[in-house]
Amino acid sequence: MSKLQVLPPIAILAGGLAQRLRPASLTLPKSLVCVAGRPFIDHQLELLRRQGAHHVVICCGYLGKQIEYHVGNGARYGLVVTYSYDGDTLLGTGGAIMNALPRLGNMFMVLYGDSYLPIAFKPVFDAFWSSDADGLMTVFENRGRWDMSNVEFTDGVIRSYDKIKRTCAMRHIDYGLNAFRSIAFDGWLSTKPLDLAAVLQRLLVAGRLKGFEVQDRFYEIGSWAGINETERFILAQQCDASFKP
Repeated sequence: MSKLQVLPPIAILAGGLAQRLRPASLTLPKSLVCVAGRPFIDHQLELLRRQGAHHVVICCGYLGKQIEYHVGNGARYGLVVTYSYDGDTLLGTGGAIMNALPRLGNMFMVLYGDSYLPIAFKPVFDAFWSSDADGLMTVFENRGRWDMSNVEFTDGVIRSYDKIKRTCAMRHIDYGLNAFRSIAFDGWLSTKPLDLAAVLQRLLVAGRLKGFEVQDRFYEIGSWAGINETERFILAQQCDASFKP
């Protein structure tokens, strides 16, 4: 199968309560937390545009209208941005994707609203596009350094994945960038909250989940320590860019 020349729609999961960032997150969604002088989602959307993204669907929940008011239709980022809202009940990460499927189409990518992932997205999607899998998970050999490892990955294959029942064989972590065919969400109830991890685990058991190992660590703003690390990384990138001839 030939490769697509552009990235598919990308969903950003931005509906969480951000409890570790309280009290700031009581009135501000995590995506709008200031990082390196700007709301974090500005950095995230600009990164996606540099990666070749065109259409982004932001899955909103808690304080989501603030995100839409700030981002708008995405034109100032060079993107088309649309929104999918949970409604009165938070749907969970998997439920939010199910709710957004009409906007995402048959094939799409997903990342978390608190993640900054300094990798090339196109090779990830090319690997998924050329496979017959219904889902793809990027993995990173974390070895417990930046978060608790939860993936056993050997010889290019995901052997096990569990965020709760971890084993000593798990040296990798789910990196936070996934790709799916919409069929991966068939059979799940749309009326109940659903964790994306459950979808990935079902695909793994069915032999329908592909793994893709990346080499660069992830950055996140789920905690104040993570915000500080992410800010230092982004500022260093900006400094390097300003000194390029």
